[in-house]
Amino acid sequence: MTSTAHAARMRFHVDGWDPTYGSSVENAENTIGDSTAKVIPDLELAPADWKPISPSHVPDPGAVLFVDGVRRVEARIWIEQPPAAEPAPSANRADDAQMALCASYAAGTVCCCPDRGAHLLTIESRRGLFTTATNAVDVPTTAGTYQANITFDDQEENLAVLLSAALQRRLGDLEILVAANARTALAGHGVAAGSDLLVVDGPLRGRTHLPRALGLIKSHRTAYLPPDLHAMVSALAAGERTPVFLMGTSWDRHAWYLRLPCTPGAPWAGIVRLECAADIPTPEAIALANLSQLILPRYASCEYKDARAPQNLVPVAGLERELRRRLGNPALLSRALRVAAAS
Repeated sequence: MTSTAHAARMRFHVDGWDPTYGSSVENAENTIGDSTAKVIPDLELAPADWKPISPSHVPDPGAVLFVDGVRRVEARIWIEQPPAAEPAPSANRADDAQMALCASYAAGTVCCCPDRGAHLLTIESRRGLFTTATNAVDVPTTAGTYQANITFDDQEENLAVLLSAALQRRLGDLEILVAANARTALAGHGVAAGSDLLVVDGPLRGRTHLPRALGLIKSHRTAYLPPDLHAMVSALAAGERTPVFLMGTSWDRHAWYLRLPCTPGAPWAGIVRLECAADIPTPEAIALANLSQLILPRYASCEYKDARAPQNLVPVAGLERELRRRLGNPALLSRALRVAAAS
């Protein structure tokens, strides 16, 4: 890399292993989030009165905006660190290299509105270098520039996990950007201001400030509700939901479970968890829960089309395909990084 004098001071090497198989340097990448939750279940119904709630008649939103993002690690690289002092003749320079990630990520929004149907509304893509190396600089390649993102080196955290979290934060920021841009772009769609619904694929953490927003969680690793209320989730029929409850882990939000239409099978087949901001009034959260029962079943996917059906909603699946296409050819990107490393 000789584009600038500053860039020439950073030397790096590309790890030969395919990043989808982990690093050639063995690292434990297991991380488990906090599984305890503070739950307040008596917002909509008292716990003794909890029962499946059937869909109600509510007005359609002016438009539904589906937001999603994708990420892909193109390569793990090793950035040489300048020695603090002149190294001994026998010094192993590999010991002075820091692992980093070169990744591509993209986010976009699909708009479903009466006038134009489902269409791609906003999309943004980025390439980034994620590292704790303080001498890191942008990596220009023939396939684009990987912008340096230097994060604090937490010695108590696994490095691979730390860098992956930094990448996820950047992706989250990009999702917020495309969501804000989408609402600006709605101005020409004949949609009344404040009448749209925003559905974010994934938790709403860090995005609860977005108005009229829902977080859609497709997979379940933790039982947040007390056992007697948790058991009711598997009793939901298609289109039914649980009462709204307030949930707090490292952050607070309103939440409820909803079963999407699907082929009968496993007890939790078709179950999704929805989230909205904790600081909105309870009646507003209940109204969003009712709206989710009207909107989301319309977009549930089919088993013969999507292995993640019905939870992977049709607009989200289409958006994911387009976003991954926008990331570029991984083989060409890997080659571009190797050429840049050898420059």
